[in-house]
Amino acid sequence: MKISEVKELLLGNPSSEQLKMLQADERSGVQKLLTAYYKRLEKEAQEKERFTKMLAYEREYYAHGVQYVAGVDEAGRGPLAGPLVIAAVILPRDTFIAGLNDSKQISAAKRDKLYDEIIAKAVAIEVNIVSVSNIDKYNIYAATQRGMAQVLEHLPVQPQVALIDAMPVTAKNMECVPIVHGDALSASIAAASIIAKVTRDRIMEHLDTLFPAYGFAHNKGYGSGAHMQAIAEFGATKWHRRSYEPVKSMQLEPVAAAENELYSPQLDCHYVFSIDA
Repeated sequence: MKISEVKELLLGNPSSEQLKMLQADERSGVQKLLTAYYKRLEKEAQEKERFTKMLAYEREYYAHGVQYVAGVDEAGRGPLAGPLVIAAVILPRDTFIAGLNDSKQISAAKRDKLYDEIIAKAVAIEVNIVSVSNIDKYNIYAATQRGMAQVLEHLPVQPQVALIDAMPVTAKNMECVPIVHGDALSASIAAASIIAKVTRDRIMEHLDTLFPAYGFAHNKGYGSGAHMQAIAEFGATKWHRRSYEPVKSMQLEPVAAAENELYSPQLDCHYVFSIDA
């Protein structure tokens, strides 16, 4: 076999006979390809083992007869501008999504790929885009708690158990379990963190096209130096949270909910709406 043919073979699923043949091949190029092949298998096995550990909470409930377990997480509690996005995801029992982890631990490009895979594989997904006006009305903690209950109750498939990233929540007809650092410990919560983060990032990137002076595409609404300078120079937009400093000290009029709940189809999000209208 040519080296290029060996490479192509090892990209697939070679048989044991084929592997024995290659092991007997003394060419250094073949042996290097074999070494890389076995390293890839080892890495894949380690990833599957890691992912299996991330399903420990879910498997515990499945073992007790639970049919559906949802994961819930949010993105955007800390920023000065933009909505809060909450996602709930139910994964199939036998799922495997390589690289799934807390959204903060992976790159934006990887999050986009995982977003598409989660959309394709999930049993059910729901997203709640909580407006700036409701964040200001209820405060961020209460708005998060309220929004998480809503997103669970609106899931098209109702779970018996919801695993929630570090937030005590009460939702109808289900057990809600807060897990500290849950987005790194539960596959379902990690999936929700990806959906929430990617959705919110796309919203902020769209808002950047409407208000380019504030750098929303880069800072995602957080108080970077350039963002703070823009607020000082141009004032606050309707997307800035009136309950957060330095906007709070400006004593601006509250923004009506309808004014910051309009999202463009250009966001390329599957779930662009607000339950909490």
